Amino acid sequence: MRPSLRLASAILVCTAALAGCSDQGTGQNGGAGAAPGGERPPTPVSVLAMKKGEHPLTSTLPGRASAYQTAEIRPRVSGVIKEIAFKEGSEVKAGDLLYKIEDDTYRAAQAQAEASLQKAEAGVPTAKSNLARQERLVGSGATQVELENARVTLLQAEADVAQAKAALRSAEIELGLTEIRAPFEGVTTASRYSIGNVVTANQTDSLMTLRRLDPIYIDLTESSVNLLRLREAMNTGRINQNKDGAADIRLTLEDGHDYPVVGKLDMSEMAVSQTTGTYSIRAVFDNPDGLVLPGMYVRATVTVGTEEGYLIPQRAATRSANGELSAKFVTAENKVETRVFDEAQVSGNNWLVASGINDGDKLIVDGFQWIGDGAPVQPVDAKVNENGIVEETAAPAAAPAAQP
Repeated sequence: MRPSLRLASAILVCTAALAGCSDQGTGQNGGAGAAPGGERPPTPVSVLAMKKGEHPLTSTLPGRASAYQTAEIRPRVSGVIKEIAFKEGSEVKAGDLLYKIEDDTYRAAQAQAEASLQKAEAGVPTAKSNLARQERLVGSGATQVELENARVTLLQAEADVAQAKAALRSAEIELGLTEIRAPFEGVTTASRYSIGNVVTANQTDSLMTLRRLDPIYIDLTESSVNLLRLREAMNTGRINQNKDGAADIRLTLEDGHDYPVVGKLDMSEMAVSQTTGTYSIRAVFDNPDGLVLPGMYVRATVTVGTEEGYLIPQRAATRSANGELSAKFVTAENKVETRVFDEAQVSGNNWLVASGINDGDKLIVDGFQWIGDGAPVQPVDAKVNENGIVEETAAPAAAPAAQP
């Protein structure tokens, strides 16, 4: 036999011998990684100790921003636009000039009305003196008819003066309306008309739109089912309302940032939509920097009161298809058990549960997806920060070594 063949045969024999020794050792020791008795070692899980307390009861609602005041600016007199006095897209104060309409014909009408008034006023003294003369002569040659005619003449002269004054006032109003001014403080849009365009009184098309953005409205919608549940909880005394009865409302903007201003409830519809089954709520927020603009979508967190109970982070609970809330806890024997809660309210990023939990119970907040009921676990104390991230506060103890 050649030397190369003898070497290959020797390698095969050594390999088979080593494999046999390994199998024999594994069979005798029951597996190097196995726990005593062949059981799997306890799985480390992060737990949160439960403690009862009074917590705010919140509701998160979708909303949309709308202007506090909106005005479609239209002319009330006809004419040619002579001047556009505002910068498009800028802020204006109440009373600021927006548009100037050519006023030559209106000034002429005012002058004519003034002349008519002077003419009417000139006839009053003559009518008064004629009446006085007839009253002196009524018993010595003047008839009663002449006296009555003198009185009627004076009344007509005074009526002519009143009519002329009204005509003058109307002419002055129309002249003043050639200057279109801002009815309130707000932000202008682009002008839909230019200098030289002819406009008519009370036309359909507006010249521009003025919006007041500080404060600003947030229109919210809530389901009628949640409204009924909330009222029932308040009536039974489970939920304590705020002292002043007002609800604190906070906003989360489209980019996920929290709006720094707390709003308040302005009004709510006393009717439910027949198509969506929701009712409308309107909140008002200060908006000094113009951060919230009309049309923006937001999420509003409404604090409606407080309730005694336990907080379960939303990340540590699941809901079934029928809406039941469940979470996993560690028993006194360090085994997993699942608890189902019939009623749970929202409190920020947590579920607020009033029953089914005792002080000191250990809620599994991480890793519960991969373990079933009855599985042995090794609890590790942890906490959940405001961003919903689990932070361990104690290192897990080392697993017991396998006995020889």
